Amino acid sequence: MADHFRFRRAHRRRSAAADRRPARDSRVAVIGLGRFGRSVAGELMRRGWDVLGIDADAGLVQKVGAELTHAATADCTDPAALQQLGVGEFSRVVVGIGTHLEASILTTSNLVDAAVPHIWARATTRQHGRILERIGAQHVVLPEHDMGERVAHLVTGRMLDFIAFDSDYALIKTLAPKVVGGVPLGESRVRSTYGVTIVGIKRPGADFTHATAETVVHPGDVVIVTGKTRAVETFAELE
Repeated sequence: MADHFRFRRAHRRRSAAADRRPARDSRVAVIGLGRFGRSVAGELMRRGWDVLGIDADAGLVQKVGAELTHAATADCTDPAALQQLGVGEFSRVVVGIGTHLEASILTTSNLVDAAVPHIWARATTRQHGRILERIGAQHVVLPEHDMGERVAHLVTGRMLDFIAFDSDYALIKTLAPKVVGGVPLGESRVRSTYGVTIVGIKRPGADFTHATAETVVHPGDVVIVTGKTRAVETFAELE
């Protein structure tokens, strides 16, 4: 069994963020310590979570191991390695393997078989993502596609930011169009006319605040808008 994996480094790191750690199980396993996996693991550590980083590349594990709570070298396509590491006892696991399709699918399948309740799996294509969903991954991440989609929205329109929550729902940050200015939002009929909801507003020199029915939008204000993707795209193009 020892041939399946090897711990390279076990290092526990404490920070001020640990004081903000949630009371629930705060352990996360991150499998695949490439750029994506390291980014996720690093942010989790910054937020005070306990992170077990795993990769088949011993040199990579040795390189980043000191930055994580624990790190291990293992081939996670082998269910025995996952069992020996106790990954099946984690409630949250991130599969950051992207370039090796077979390893990504087998590792995710092993986690599903181990009944891990929350699996986030990185996909490199939509087809890859569909396969991961079909074998049981609850959350599929397409970082390259999602970033490309976001940049495309920012380049082609007046949006300041764009976040897609589903295939047909999004949240955007944009400059307020003149058509909604001068009257309280409750009277502007934004939702009935454009099919979107303004949920936040930022005036020049001020912080973001929640928008209410009494909020009056002025030219130069930045607004946070939610709704169907096509609807928010159309709203962002209004002058």
